[in-house]
Amino acid sequence: MQETPVKNSVIKPLISILALAVLAACSEAPAPTAAEVRPIIQGTQLRFPAGHPQLSLLKSTPAIQATTLTVDLPAKLVWNEERTQRIYAPFAGRVTQIRADLGQAVGKGFSLLSVSSPEFGAAQADAAKAMADAKNAGKALSRQKELFDAGIAARKDFEQAEADAARAQAEVDRANARTRLYGGGQQVNQQLTLMSELNGVVVERNVNPGQELRSEQSGPGMPALFVVTDPSQLWVQIDAKEADVSTLKPGSSFDLLVQAMPGQVFKGKVVAAADFIDPVTRTIKIRGAIANPKRLLKAEMLGTARIQRNLGQGVVVPATGVFLRGTQHRVFVESAPGTYEVRDVDLAYEGAKESVISSGLIVGDKVVTDNGLLLAREFRMAADLPKKSAMLEASQPAAAK
Repeated sequence: MQETPVKNSVIKPLISILALAVLAACSEAPAPTAAEVRPIIQGTQLRFPAGHPQLSLLKSTPAIQATTLTVDLPAKLVWNEERTQRIYAPFAGRVTQIRADLGQAVGKGFSLLSVSSPEFGAAQADAAKAMADAKNAGKALSRQKELFDAGIAARKDFEQAEADAARAQAEVDRANARTRLYGGGQQVNQQLTLMSELNGVVVERNVNPGQELRSEQSGPGMPALFVVTDPSQLWVQIDAKEADVSTLKPGSSFDLLVQAMPGQVFKGKVVAAADFIDPVTRTIKIRGAIANPKRLLKAEMLGTARIQRNLGQGVVVPATGVFLRGTQHRVFVESAPGTYEVRDVDLAYEGAKESVISSGLIVGDKVVTDNGLLLAREFRMAADLPKKSAMLEASQPAAAK
């Protein structure tokens, strides 16, 4: 039976499609992309293949000979207590007049404050009574002397009168000295005057007109009525580490940098050092003095005391290149291009920017200072790779092997 033309026209296209499908199925599949070549462990070294992309992330810095090291320590400016007076009320009373204000320059003996004080009036009265008693004792002594010279009075009576007169005069001196200290005169007026004992500037005022004052408000922890100081010289409180104390001896110099005045360096000198370590901060308090003739520096400013510490033997590396593993400090050293190894080192000094290595490195050793944690990760992965391969091979069936 002869096939119809319509049937042939349908079968031929189908055969062509099937042939193309068979050719496509039999064609060779594309080659898989080659996996990235990872660094390998050889002994104690980690070797990267040439051109590995992570090599550009690992920056190395050569270790240099230790000579001097710049050390920055936290510092704070405070008033020079040897040139500062804090004024409190020695007697209770009411403020009647204030003669000084904040920022005002005052001289020695300047009257800052007047207070009406009954307690001070009692002290004035004691002085007046002491003077009256002394006058009376003087007259009694004169009479006893006349009687003794005439042979009428006994010697012991004359000597007793002398002793009484001496005691009365001593009481006068004591009472007058107490009132004179606060501006008291010969009369009882209850007017207490508080004066400045030095030339300086009023830097603090904590009193108002009509304020009631009490003597128990005076003393440590209580605000002073006035604080007068000479701001042309300030103290610098430095928190030093134990290793820096040998450099910060009395008489040694340091530079003070203040964040509020960038680019300016103020020269200071150490005047005293504490003999104990603060148990909270584990630092030693150092006191420095710094000249402030233009009064640019202010008390309570925070700054940085910069010193140059002399070093002994050892090498200096950036602090970012030193890691702590347990209790051991370590560094990564680039022994050859693309080859790195781990070194255990001993630290002679650890600073915020630089560290001094006393053993484990020599001058010229290239220490990895950037992305050291990335390199540590590669070390760990390269060390674990043989273990994972062995476990994978052990887990495969015997027939597959």
